[in-house]
Amino acid sequence: MAAKDVLGRRGEEIACDFLVERGFRVIDRNWRCGQGEIDVVGVDGDETVFVEVKTRTSLAFGHPLEAITVPKLARLRRLAAAWCQAHPGDHDRIRIDAIAVIAPSVGAPTIEHLRRVF
Repeated sequence: MAAKDVLGRRGEEIACDFLVERGFRVIDRNWRCGQGEIDVVGVDGDETVFVEVKTRTSLAFGHPLEAITVPKLARLRRLAAAWCQAHPGDHDRIRIDAIAVIAPSVGAPTIEHLRRVF
């Protein structure tokens, strides 16, 4: 596995732990279809939440959330619709969140959670 993939998986683990500690219930991870992948799907209260996780070791190449562009958000929305279609149930209330993880090799990670990014 490439170093960036290892970092991405680590960031997703950190993000899931962060969400679960705040009452979020993770119901799917790394869900894939022909259109792409959703990092985390969960339930927060009465909302089905689709979470994009971006991880960096530092801010040297910019903030992780800068990688979430308008086209990326549009694709996330299409992916959320595809996930809901593949998983019938009560998905009347959905939202898309983004989590930035700064995970240095030494020290505690920093987590920033933005709700309703799209």
